[in-house]
Amino acid sequence: MLKPADPVAGTGQVGSEERSFSALVQQLAEDGKAYAKAELDLARAIAVAKGKALVVPAILLGAAFLLLQAGVTALAVATFLALLPVVGPFFAGLLAFLIFAALAGGLAWLAVKKLRSDL
Repeated sequence: MLKPADPVAGTGQVGSEERSFSALVQQLAEDGKAYAKAELDLARAIAVAKGKALVVPAILLGAAFLLLQAGVTALAVATFLALLPVVGPFFAGLLAFLIFAALAGGLAWLAVKKLRSDL
């Protein structure tokens, strides 16, 4: 023999046949909103966790960049000082500038070439 259906939680009704279509649609909409909110909360939590994980490496990379910049500056000064007794102060500065400008231009040219080939 069949048992009667258990009452639907919170409605006091017996079975889903007695619930109106509008109540079912309303419940579906509420469930969809709750699911979407949970998904957004999960995505936000993942983004925050990844952001917190990137803080220390970003600081370290910034410090490394500053030290690299100091090294390149020291190299430029050393180049100038090496050329100074040979060609004088004006031409030593000019030659040091041209050397490092050529290096920077070559790197920029390689970067543009790489961007064009990748796109």
